[in-house]
Amino acid sequence: MSLRDVYEAVGDQKWLEAVAEGVQPAVRAFFAGLGPAKRRVKNFLNGTWLGHPLHPVLTDIPIGAWSVTLLLDALDGDGESGTASRGLRRAADASLALGLAGTVASAASGLTDWTDIDARPRRVGAAHALLNSTATLLFAASWLARRQGRRPGGRRLAWTGFLVASAAAYLGGELVSHEQIGVDHSSGRALPEKFTAVLPASDLGENEPKRVLWKGTPILLVLRDGRVYALAETCAHLGGPLAEGKLRGDCIVCPWHGSTFDLATGTVVEGPSAFPQPRLEARVRSGNVEVRDPRPNA
Repeated sequence: MSLRDVYEAVGDQKWLEAVAEGVQPAVRAFFAGLGPAKRRVKNFLNGTWLGHPLHPVLTDIPIGAWSVTLLLDALDGDGESGTASRGLRRAADASLALGLAGTVASAASGLTDWTDIDARPRRVGAAHALLNSTATLLFAASWLARRQGRRPGGRRLAWTGFLVASAAAYLGGELVSHEQIGVDHSSGRALPEKFTAVLPASDLGENEPKRVLWKGTPILLVLRDGRVYALAETCAHLGGPLAEGKLRGDCIVCPWHGSTFDLATGTVVEGPSAFPQPRLEARVRSGNVEVRDPRPNA
């Protein structure tokens, strides 16, 4: 059985769907309970302010710290009671504790991202979270064993925890590379370098989002207060159709997960998207709406 087969088998586990259906509403209720602070907290955890998902950045803390713990344990050898050995032990214990602290922030950001996915990725994400929780408990038990003077047992627990964390990391990598969770779904598409007619101006109604195609690339057009706005139509978060979304002031709201983008700049006003939406310049000439990519040498 290949690792791909393992991944597929995990994604087919129906009991994980039951776990997700029980946890996701609770997380959403928590955010709803934050009231006006909901947007700020969720945007922070999604990485909207960073222009990149926050979760993969934070996962480096526990993985890196626990890797150092195992290395220091190995350098300590049999743990003879010399000055150097005591220093290695203190450093190993400190890096283990740092990893445990890092899991709090990593889990919070990951859980926030996970509440806005569904189907197979949601089940795999649940398995990813359960494995990471198990790894965290094993490292916590390792830290406790070390504090109680049971270092050999603590080391074994740490190695077991690292193996479980590695399995979780594999599933996390598959969510990104295979399911395209946490990647920019709006980037990498061809856009016109020069002003190009894409729609008769008479076909664009006031405050009616319109989807047009240019060489297979979907483009969102919005006429609002006499001004034409143009954005990439595929939502950067998970590929939702922005033309089917609703206008909220001078913003467009994705119908899938509620990511909200400023029509004039493409910047994220509200997540879960961490990526801005590509913006195009738009104008009306000779009865047609024309658009172009404003980036030089794009």
